[in-house]
Amino acid sequence: MPEPILQIQDLNVRFKTPDGIVHAVKGATFDIAKGEVVGVVGESGSGKSQMFMAAVGLLSGNGEATGSVKFKGQELIGAPQKLLRTIRGSKASVIFQDPLTSLTPHMKVGQQIVEILTTHKNIGQADAERRALDMLELVRIPEAKRRMQQYPHELSGGMRQRVMIAMATACDPDLLIADEPTTALDVTVQAQVLEIMRDLTRELGTAIALISHDMGVIASMCDRVQVMRYGEFVEAGPVDDIFYAPRHDYTRMLLDAVPRLDQPDKPGHPVLPPIENWWERETLIDVQDVKVHFPIRMSGGLFGKTKPLKAVNGVSFELKKGETLGIVGESGCGKSTLARAVLQLVEPRQGAVVWLGKKDLMKTRGNELRKMRREFQIVFQDPLASLDPRMPIGKSIAEPLITQEPHLAASEVRDRVKDMMKRVGLDPAWINRYPHEFSGGQNQRVGIARAMIVRPQLVICDEAVSALDVSIQRQIVDLLMKLQAEFGMSMMFISHDLSVVRQISHRIMVLYLGRIVELADREEIYENPLHPYTRGLISAVPLPDPKLERSRTRIKLHGDLPSPLDSRAALTFLKSKVIDDPDAEQYVPQLVEAMPGHFVAEHDPV
Repeated sequence: MPEPILQIQDLNVRFKTPDGIVHAVKGATFDIAKGEVVGVVGESGSGKSQMFMAAVGLLSGNGEATGSVKFKGQELIGAPQKLLRTIRGSKASVIFQDPLTSLTPHMKVGQQIVEILTTHKNIGQADAERRALDMLELVRIPEAKRRMQQYPHELSGGMRQRVMIAMATACDPDLLIADEPTTALDVTVQAQVLEIMRDLTRELGTAIALISHDMGVIASMCDRVQVMRYGEFVEAGPVDDIFYAPRHDYTRMLLDAVPRLDQPDKPGHPVLPPIENWWERETLIDVQDVKVHFPIRMSGGLFGKTKPLKAVNGVSFELKKGETLGIVGESGCGKSTLARAVLQLVEPRQGAVVWLGKKDLMKTRGNELRKMRREFQIVFQDPLASLDPRMPIGKSIAEPLITQEPHLAASEVRDRVKDMMKRVGLDPAWINRYPHEFSGGQNQRVGIARAMIVRPQLVICDEAVSALDVSIQRQIVDLLMKLQAEFGMSMMFISHDLSVVRQISHRIMVLYLGRIVELADREEIYENPLHPYTRGLISAVPLPDPKLERSRTRIKLHGDLPSPLDSRAALTFLKSKVIDDPDAEQYVPQLVEAMPGHFVAEHDPV
């Protein structure tokens, strides 16, 4: 074995809290060699992140680390801050899970990358700016030159994560600690980021510690795996041994909980009941040519000019009663904007959203629309941000009920809330607890209970499980399918996780820059994708199978992600029709029925 880059011996991490000492990491011992990728897996709270934060001296003030952590033979536990600052950023870099809290809010993102290069690489400003631009283009940030001049709050979550990855890899570090580096990324960008990380190990011998709950990413990337639970390792070994011959019950549970793209009805997972003759069912909602455009002020001149950002640009579909429609696509394709337009939370520029064949929601206003809102609800991606931190969860769940059924007595409301809490797997005794007292999965259940309390006919789940551990994710998907069967509701399920979408959806709609490029039955779209963009998305999904991952040939989407402000962008897959002018009115690819029930947008032959 090559000499270890990182040696951790009997590492213990403790935190002083008002409730006593919390022993977060218990006697961790393992090495990472040059050019090796070691995966660390386990559920939230298992101590994965804190182990590595202790290793590089980034523990919070109430934390204490004991034991030994050596980086290239240099002891880091108890080392002076000057030494740690020299190592961090240049020789050992960290990709943090939450980029918004890791980036400096008052500095432009380009400046932040340049600062690292000028500090650690000792190069001039002009060279640093060129290198920073190259790094942003490498992680597929569209219009990288313009993004260099933006602040973190002006970028989406996925964009901020890519900036974080560019910063961490800019100095070609010897050790890269990647803490859930791809959780917020689209599958195509994730595939590119993983390829960048592979290149670092192949070309520079960079050692990588990969912290993730995505077992597909672990199978794709890692040489060895460490399985962590309650602060200690319960199993460790080569990646093939962990995946094909796990010895610990906890490891087996983690692997069993993972949804697989190639196994939609995996044994032990909830099975989606088919909808017979769905086209004969009553249409719940009919979306007709909906467009949502946002004016974007461009720089230049005293007043500048505005260009329309076509977030949703002519989308039409039907949703039947009792059906789940999965909506997939990369960040910026218009998934969330479309959902909000359907619910009238953003005002569409044109089109119609017809409810039960009678009422156009776009023409409904005021009290009439408020009364109708009991029929359609939404579960947001971040449950903690969508719950009032000063309000007990019982009141949060009751709020829609009180608004929509004001005649109910307080005792009736309380009984309904407790009954719904029981249905979503929350103890009714917790009715007076606050959101900060719950885990992410429990808060997501609160969000689901809040949406379901008025028995809606339509629920939109906007990335409702993307940030959850696989075991919690499985429970939430199971819960949603059970509630759907019980209440007979319809769902629109938005996600960038194509494995989960296949598990829960009857039909799947693929969006690209505000337009539908493919729409079909879940089996048809995964087994016989017709559009090159759909094929690229499916090919980019890592499978939790190391041997299969090593033998797969991926379909790569070449070039940078186009800017939605460029009128030519929508014709990326139909270049034969492009007018080479970013401001020209372009041809609109038509959606054609290639076979019964399978619609695909026009595209050039591959």
